[in-house]
This record gives sequence, structure tokens and C-alpha cells, in this order.
Amino acid sequence: MPATTTITAGAPIATLINVFTVQADRQQQLVDLLGRATEEVMQHLPGFVAANIHASTDGTRVVNYAQWQSADAFHAMLRNPDAQVHMREAAAIADQFDPHLHTVESVHHR
Repeated sequence: MPATTTITAGAPIATLINVFTVQADRQQQLVDLLGRATEEVMQHLPGFVAANIHASTDGTRVVNYAQWQSADAFHAMLRNPDAQVHMREAAAIADQFDPHLHTVESVHHR
């Protein structure tokens, strides 16, 4: 069964939230690149759980919400030469990016 994004408070998962600022005419280019990078590289790396790419409705942001089994797995991805190629391409498209690892502290459903 394919992995799915599961958001659970206290889960032992490292959650990357990377907010990219981008010119509206380049938003789709960045969305496509991040999707391709996930398909071609990220999902094949040890510790990958899931990735979700979000595009803001005003065209100025792209958010990568990705889950890794651990912070160590995430940091190993950062050192991977194939992943670095895609990260450099994304940095060249975006005006800014702001990646941080997070823990899930609270989840609410209706």
C-alpha cells in the first residue's frame, strides 16, 4: 500500500514545512519541479514517508509539507547528491525559501 500523509500529534515523525516565495508566473514551474523531484528522487530515499505540495491561491507561495521517519533521515536526504540537484533548481526558481522541521503538537477534526 502506498504511504499516505498521516498527521498525528506526538508521532515520531520529522515534518518538514518549507515555504517558498515565488513570482506568480513561476509558481507552476516550482510546483512541477517539486513534484518531479519527489517522484524521481525523494520517495526512493530511506526514511521518506510522504510529501504534499501546496500552491497559494494568490500565486506567490509554494509550500512543501513532507514527512520523514526521523530528523536523521531528513538530514541524510540533504546530503544526497541527486536530491541536491533538485534543491538547487528549486532555489533558482524561488525568490526565498524557509525550511524547518516540526513536530505535530495538536490535531483537530470536525
